[in-house]
Amino acid sequence: MKHKIHRCNCRKVWSIQNRKTKTIASSILLDGHWEAELKPERKCNPKGFVTTNNSQAIIFNPPHELMEQYEKVAQLIYDKKNVDFNIDHGEYLYFTEDGSCYILRKID
Repeated sequence: MKHKIHRCNCRKVWSIQNRKTKTIASSILLDGHWEAELKPERKCNPKGFVTTNNSQAIIFNPPHELMEQYEKVAQLIYDKKNVDFNIDHGEYLYFTEDGSCYILRKID
């Protein structure tokens, strides 16, 4: 089942939705494949979000020890005005408490 992840700035949390449930978390580790999805024709926000088909890949509020297995490679940036992401897919992603989103790489 497809899961959509986006930032809810009014409550300063990340929202994870599928067609059955909606969950919120302050930070998320996406330990698996993800893709950016854009819906510029929508009348309301979010018009851009991250999707994954693997619910086991979503880790809510990951512990610091788990995050030590990864290193930040780049920042995923969403351009709200132009409805566009700077990167459209990848393997690992970290959604931070402050609203930033980082592309990760596992440390061997």
